[in-house]
Amino acid sequence: MMAESLSLPARKSPSLSMRSLPLLLLRLRAYLALLLLIILFSSIAPSFLSARNLVIVAEQVAVFAILGIGMTFVILAAGIDLSVGAVAGLAAMVAGYLISEGLRLPWLGVSAFFSIPVVCILSLALGTLVGAINGWFITRLKVTPFIMTLGMLYMARGAAQLVSGGATYGDLAGQAELYNGGFLLLGTARVLSVPVSIWLMLILTLVAVYISRKTVFGRQVFAIGGNERAAELSGVRVSRVKMGTYAISGFCAALAGLIIASRLGAANPAIATSYELNAIAVVVLGGASLFGGVGTIGGTLIGAFVLGVLSNGMVLVGISDFWQTVITGAVIVLAVVVDQLQRRVEKSSAERQAKAQEDRGSPTTAA
Repeated sequence: MMAESLSLPARKSPSLSMRSLPLLLLRLRAYLALLLLIILFSSIAPSFLSARNLVIVAEQVAVFAILGIGMTFVILAAGIDLSVGAVAGLAAMVAGYLISEGLRLPWLGVSAFFSIPVVCILSLALGTLVGAINGWFITRLKVTPFIMTLGMLYMARGAAQLVSGGATYGDLAGQAELYNGGFLLLGTARVLSVPVSIWLMLILTLVAVYISRKTVFGRQVFAIGGNERAAELSGVRVSRVKMGTYAISGFCAALAGLIIASRLGAANPAIATSYELNAIAVVVLGGASLFGGVGTIGGTLIGAFVLGVLSNGMVLVGISDFWQTVITGAVIVLAVVVDQLQRRVEKSSAERQAKAQEDRGSPTTAA
């Protein structure tokens, strides 16, 4: 009897949709969390869905989103920036100093006062410079991102206190005769009935989406986060790109600080304290991986809405500030745990698919 080669029929596997459902839920976790929070707080606090409160939520989200957009680029490149809150405070204090006291010129015995656009440009440039310094130490001197940005957190916060000797610049309205009025419009003015801060968030989001998806720089950021060594071998200037991500983070942090100071009408060295946690939280909640290479600007925006709705809802419900801090920390931990779970599910799914393809492509020989 001659042996005959037969291909046995493949065994039926569970439905693809059933296999993909857990992974789909994990990938949509930010949207699901946002929907559940809206349902929860609107049922507990009837005023949650009022027009006035929704505007408050959107304004709060704007600050979280702007910080998160800068942090997204850093995390996509497998980095971390713990200094964004302090940089925001430093930028706010520099703006307050320039508006209230002007730039002192001792050799001339006068102080130079600048228009608000110039004040904002100088503050944003300072934030960008601080971010670039972070990137330079991290890429050139090989300082661990966690240590470098943690150190910068203390240095920037200390510098913010040195600007005014720890005091608060309490009136940033400016003076008409000095042509430096109008700073408060950044945080209070409206265009087409929408606050300026929300317009800034939307514009920055669109620019960031374009950079991340349509530019060489954006593709290189993803490549570095996915495999830095492979990106370097393929010709990517890793040091320059990573420095660019930290510069973007510093710029976004400074913009957030200006918005906060304008909204308060005052600049205090403690502005944006612990906001680095919020920035990391919105990025991870939006589906980005702390290991780099995975994440989107749109996801970060949704993550910012999750955190903004959560913060606003806790205030309306009457939860104390202390518990709000605890809950925010727990949300960060939970987001990281879910991220790890998603990675394991994706890995397991990829292994099953590879095994299934191998089984389908390997005929079984029977006598």
